[in-house]
Amino acid sequence: MSHIHQFEHHAMKTTFILRIVTDDAKLAKDVAHTAIVLLDDIEMTLSRYIEGSDVFRINHMETGQTLFISQTCYDCLRLAAEAHEQTGGLFDITLGTLIEHQKNKAAGSVPSLSGTLSIDPDRPAITCVTAGREIDLGGIGKGYALDQLKTLLEDWGIESALLCAGASTQLAFGSATWPIELSGDHNQQTIKLNNQALSASGISIQGSHIVSPHKRHAPNYHFKRAWILQPSAALADAWSTALMLIDVEQLRTFEAPQDTLYFETSSGIHTLQKLQATLTE
Repeated sequence: MSHIHQFEHHAMKTTFILRIVTDDAKLAKDVAHTAIVLLDDIEMTLSRYIEGSDVFRINHMETGQTLFISQTCYDCLRLAAEAHEQTGGLFDITLGTLIEHQKNKAAGSVPSLSGTLSIDPDRPAITCVTAGREIDLGGIGKGYALDQLKTLLEDWGIESALLCAGASTQLAFGSATWPIELSGDHNQQTIKLNNQALSASGISIQGSHIVSPHKRHAPNYHFKRAWILQPSAALADAWSTALMLIDVEQLRTFEAPQDTLYFETSSGIHTLQKLQATLTE
């Protein structure tokens, strides 16, 4: 059996862990170094807090301005638009000002949303139709980064690995199967992850930081945590955020491309399969 080589790197406000399966220790070290460089490049592009990043520049655009952006940012924006459509608008990256207000428990009235941004469908550019709208890729950026790392590792000849963005999003590929523990407040459940991404969202650690695009006040969360399996880490990331904003009955009208969801309520962790069966312990 091949060895597992583990590497860690802090980026995007979390600790990324790479568990690379190979007998070649030098290869594992070299590919991990390249992956870390890629992670830092992605963060420098997608962070709304780093002055000069693509997202920072987008959030400071003026009415009528068109900005050419990197392919990385453009691809992530297109994925975010896809997730927005899939989730019926519940996943929305243009709520930056509301997220900051709610996360920081700022005093005063909830800021109003204004402004319009338009993504060019044919080239990596974005236009500020009306100034005032800010984007935040925090709900999809880590998953996007994991997808890019997977492609990089495969290009280097790595056949199997588990890639983690903290405890929020994990992506497994290759022949290896990885036991992953879903940890709730009072109980745990272990699943096996193989050639899939698992993403989690919740309110226990960061509090009420997930904002509904349809309400100006903090949403009434129906779950403490939600987990979802997806082929893509980016879409898993986005979907887990959206799932925190809906209830079980609404879930039955959604067509998320996955087989299993997991939710934590006050009575424990439950499983919902294919959005059809009732919740089961």
